[in-house]
Amino acid sequence: MQKYTWLIGVDGGGTGTRVALGDTNGAELARASAGPSGLGLGIERAWQSIEEACGAAFAQAGLAFDWSQCVLGCGLAGVNNPDWQAAFRAAAPPVAGLAVESDVYTTVLGAHAGAQGVAVALGTGSIAAALDEHGQCRIAGGFGFPSGDEASGAWFGLRAIAWAQQALDARAPMDDFARALLAHVHASDRESLIVWQCAANQTAYARLAPVVLAHREHPFVAKLLAEAGVEIAKLITALDPSARLPVALSGGLGQPLREWVPQAVRDRLRAPLADSTSGALRLAQQEARRLAGG
Repeated sequence: MQKYTWLIGVDGGGTGTRVALGDTNGAELARASAGPSGLGLGIERAWQSIEEACGAAFAQAGLAFDWSQCVLGCGLAGVNNPDWQAAFRAAAPPVAGLAVESDVYTTVLGAHAGAQGVAVALGTGSIAAALDEHGQCRIAGGFGFPSGDEASGAWFGLRAIAWAQQALDARAPMDDFARALLAHVHASDRESLIVWQCAANQTAYARLAPVVLAHREHPFVAKLLAEAGVEIAKLITALDPSARLPVALSGGLGQPLREWVPQAVRDRLRAPLADSTSGALRLAQQEARRLAGG
């Protein structure tokens, strides 16, 4: 006997939470968002954000919100930490069902509608995932800032600020690109740039990515973009060495960086069929089937 009425897909990270409310067939009824629910920011905070977003989605659909009638599929940043994931599950409200996976899993699930494929998520950070014929997910990259996350916004920002450093002491020309970088971080000299760098985190560096893309004709930027394209191709090849799977680039930098991916790999790129929130709703649907023994 069916013990749930609603499916909820949760896409949660360090900057925000997005939820999709669906009926028992997985048809989407409403979407809403709330604050961050990446597990690294705290388990209680994660559930607060998820509950807030779910409540808003139900309100938008004109429905009564009752946890006990919901099966959740959660794609969350930080679930690779087993202690965090265990604590998250232990703190769960009385839901009808709960599936918890990484946000990159729901990204690839959404990108290829549950079919085989590769997805490369390019935003503040970067990570790639492949889904095989058995539904197993393999991951490449995603080792984090500052040493990893190639071709991400933070990766671009960390490298770009070096041009501003060199321009300040005449190792490089004080050109439009250097001036734009310095203006963005509100620095006018060596000391003020160092002050910014001391306080800068991954997000602050990632905010420099639009400045980089706006100066794509600059020789230094052109080299960076070419390097990013090669790094994206390496992620894809690592997960699909036989080059037989479709590939989707997602995230805020997915589309902007497409043209710098080497041609042999670019020919296999296609637009994501859906986003990570839709992938999370699909995860909830899979969990509901599992609970029903299907």
